[in-house]
Amino acid sequence: MSESRRFFVGGNHKMNGDTASLSKIAVMLSETQWDKNVEVVVAPPTCYISTLVQHLSKTGVSVSAQNIHEYQKGAFTGEISASMVVDCGATYTILGHSERRHVFGEGNEQIGQKTATALAQGLTVIACIGEQLEERQAGKTMDVCISQLTAFKDNISDWSKVVIAYEPVWAIGTGKVATPEQAQEVHAKIRNWLSENVSSDVAGSVRIIYGGSVNGSSKGLYTYVLLFIMLM
Repeated sequence: MSESRRFFVGGNHKMNGDTASLSKIAVMLSETQWDKNVEVVVAPPTCYISTLVQHLSKTGVSVSAQNIHEYQKGAFTGEISASMVVDCGATYTILGHSERRHVFGEGNEQIGQKTATALAQGLTVIACIGEQLEERQAGKTMDVCISQLTAFKDNISDWSKVVIAYEPVWAIGTGKVATPEQAQEVHAKIRNWLSENVSSDVAGSVRIIYGGSVNGSSKGLYTYVLLFIMLM
C-alpha cells in the first residue's frame, strides 16, 4: 500500500439508533486508543450529527452525513444541504450509496451534482459504487462501476477529498460476503482505470475501501458498519 494512503474504517448507521445508543457508541469510540495511521469515520442519522460531533470533538474520529441534496437551499422538504451538514460539524458525506440508487432512484447525474456541491462546501466524499447480483452474474461488474465512477470523476475537483467505497450490492444485508480476492480484484481494476482516466498520482493515492454490512452485538449495540479492505 502507498505510504500516502491512510487506513480508513467507517460506520454507517443508516436509519438506526437513538440518543442513548449513539451516545454509548460515542463513549466506546472516545475510549478506544486508535492507531494514528487509521482514520475513523461514523455516519449517524442526520438528526444526531451534532450530538456525535460534540461527543467526538476531541477524539480524532470524524462524523459524516449519510447523504446531501445537490442544491444549497430551496423548497425541498425533508432534505439537508451540504452547508447545513458543515454547520452541524460533519466533515464527510456518503454519496451514491446503493440504497440511494436502488431504493430512492438517484441516478449517476444527480449523484455527480451532489458530489460537486459537497466538495465545494469542503466536505470529503465517500463515493459509493457497486454492482447488483444479476450484473455480476452477467459479467458487467466493471461496466457498472466505471459508469458510476465516471459520474463522480466528472464532478471531482480535488481527489484528496474523496474515498471510493466499492460496495457490491449483493453483499449488503443479504448474508452474502464478497471474498477478499473478489474485492481486491475490483480495487485493482479501479486503480488501473483511475491511472488511465485521471492520473497515475490519483490512482496511487486515493483510498479504496470495501463496504459490507455486519450486525454488532457488543454491549447490546446494533449498528451497520462499512468494513475496509485496502490494497497493499
